[in-house]
Amino acid sequence: MPTSFNQSVIEEFRANAGKVGGPFEGSDLLLLTTTGAKSGTERTTPLGYVRHGDSLLLIGSNLGAPRHPGWYHNLLAHPVVRVETGTRTFEALAVPAEGDRRDELFAHAVRMAPGYGDYQERTTRRLPVVVLERADPDGWEAPLVVGTLADKLMEVHTWLRGQLSQVKAEVDAHFAVRAAHRGPGEPPVPSLGLQIRQRCLAFCQALQFHHTSEGDHLFPGIARHHPHLGDVFDRLGEEHRTIARVQGDLAALLTRIGIDEPERFRSELARMSAELNAHLDYEEESILPLLAEVPWPPARPSDTGEDGAGVNV
Repeated sequence: MPTSFNQSVIEEFRANAGKVGGPFEGSDLLLLTTTGAKSGTERTTPLGYVRHGDSLLLIGSNLGAPRHPGWYHNLLAHPVVRVETGTRTFEALAVPAEGDRRDELFAHAVRMAPGYGDYQERTTRRLPVVVLERADPDGWEAPLVVGTLADKLMEVHTWLRGQLSQVKAEVDAHFAVRAAHRGPGEPPVPSLGLQIRQRCLAFCQALQFHHTSEGDHLFPGIARHHPHLGDVFDRLGEEHRTIARVQGDLAALLTRIGIDEPERFRSELARMSAELNAHLDYEEESILPLLAEVPWPPARPSDTGEDGAGVNV
């Protein structure tokens, strides 16, 4: 549970469109909701942030304490977080910066808010810098217009494909630096381990939630109205089991990025990505036409007179 002070800040923030008084008055403040690494419980924390272009940066200062803050450990376990800034609420992918990029972003944060430099001087640990990326396919501004359940399914699939593309881009950057290295010593390989890990973990967790929602709610509901599609849902169920295996293989592959021969690694990544994309393609071909007339978000109970149970995809 939040401390009484944090809870009062949270309540004031939400009651006043993101504006608060006291020690945070006039500062850039957001509310970060993470999922507990051990408990699985949502935790909301008021945090200062720094803008860097279109990104929002969080610094794991913990006021210069010797340990990383709890919210940082939570987002390492569950990379997709909820962010509130003023009157806007959105999901974001939390990606810790590494190596030279971390140093550049931290220097920028200190220029914008010198207190972070003071916190770094109080501790021997290296303060984490976390980049918040909007967890939808269209970036910070112009979200996809979602009016039907088919649109919602496509929004989820687009995000999943985007994460796979980002993993490939970061893997390519890793191997490009290795290939360009000349001279003695180890190549200055970009420190992409956490970035790749976070994207892979976010992809796998989102896909698992997506498939659980489909298997428990979406598919049974459609099957009741379209019994002739029994074979389609049997195939999708079998594909979900196959994709769960591929997810595990993908996570294991990415831990070997510094060990495996680049071409073999790339070949394995391409094969797994193709299998995952083929599954999404088949879902869209077989399911989207059935969802094109279903409104999204679902109607509220007061609108329908029913219990309002919806479908999460």
